[in-house]
Amino acid sequence: MAKVEAVQIRPGNLLEWDKRIWRVLKSYHVHVGGRGGAFMQVEMKDIEAGTKTNQRFRTEDKVERAYVDPRDMEYLYQDGDSYVFMDKENYEQLSLPADFLEGQAGYLLPNTDVQINFYNGRPIGIEIPPSVVLTVVDTEPGIKNAT
Repeated sequence: MAKVEAVQIRPGNLLEWDKRIWRVLKSYHVHVGGRGGAFMQVEMKDIEAGTKTNQRFRTEDKVERAYVDPRDMEYLYQDGDSYVFMDKENYEQLSLPADFLEGQAGYLLPNTDVQINFYNGRPIGIEIPPSVVLTVVDTEPGIKNAT
């Protein structure tokens, strides 16, 4: 792990703070006049619990940055409330619950390549392709003059 100065914190970074892993949602530099000095205001989300918090770091503070192990995987199929993925290197299968996908399940098609991020051997996030091709199966008939 590497320590970074608070001014280097950017949205999307993963931080190890207060014995937990946090994803940075927003960060901005705040300078108050006088003796207050400058600080970084950081909005973070706990990866495991899903709670959000706002934290202030002095600009000279050092924060532990968490590094993840990204693995290329392939989505295979849905099994009840879980989704099954296969590691493309060793062909091991991994089953993840639906709430892990955070609303992205509707964009997964069989054989879709995804990247699952691991921290200390545990999955903590998934990145799906930026675009998918879907087919509209059914739609409501249009209403005349409803433009």
